[in-house]
Amino acid sequence: MLELHAITAGYEARRPVLRDIDLDVDQGESVGLLGPSGCGKSTLARVAALLHRPESGRVAVDGVTVHDWRYRASRELRTAFGVVFQQPRLSADPRLRLSALIAEPLRAVGRADEIPQRLPELAETVGLGADLLGRRPHEVSDGQLQRACLARALVLRPRYLVCDEMTAMLDASTTAALVAVVEDYRRESGAGLLAVGHDRTLLERWCGRTVHWSQLTGDLEAAGRPAQKTP
Repeated sequence: MLELHAITAGYEARRPVLRDIDLDVDQGESVGLLGPSGCGKSTLARVAALLHRPESGRVAVDGVTVHDWRYRASRELRTAFGVVFQQPRLSADPRLRLSALIAEPLRAVGRADEIPQRLPELAETVGLGADLLGRRPHEVSDGQLQRACLARALVLRPRYLVCDEMTAMLDASTTAALVAVVEDYRRESGAGLLAVGHDRTLLERWCGRTVHWSQLTGDLEAAGRPAQKTP
């Protein structure tokens, strides 16, 4: 289980974007986090993926409390997460061909020997033809680049996926295709999913549980449990 308890986080001292937020994502569970732009949900997603250190609160991954963040976190914790961001052109190195982009995490953890098997396997999974793998980001569409970014997020077989507005810049057919890839992976691997967005219809169809940002200020609702009625 991914546990976030009493999380307060921001980017400027004494001006938190999040204050005292609780959220849990169990393995195999798909949780949608719904909220308007600018409310802080992307910051919470970055905290959940160990990319942003909170000012206070506790993050635990499968019972292990996190003490270090980003590259200081242990390899086991870092590789537990796959992340897909809203804007693929900001999260992809423009110098890399798509093949190198997808394989980048394997090289980073010393598992380059897996590239010959994983690269064609994932390219087929996300719908990228062999001709596209040799192109650089500026030579492909946003949808094709996001497919490569999703493949990169899956290449290490993460235990948790964080999709932060993954489909916001995509057309309907590409959105449906990438959501299907994520769901197939989640069902087959038992991975937990945190999908962040502002499209209520999409999140409610995609996820088993959807939490509205306003609910995170409540104790029981934030954990996904219905509030008990007072007798």
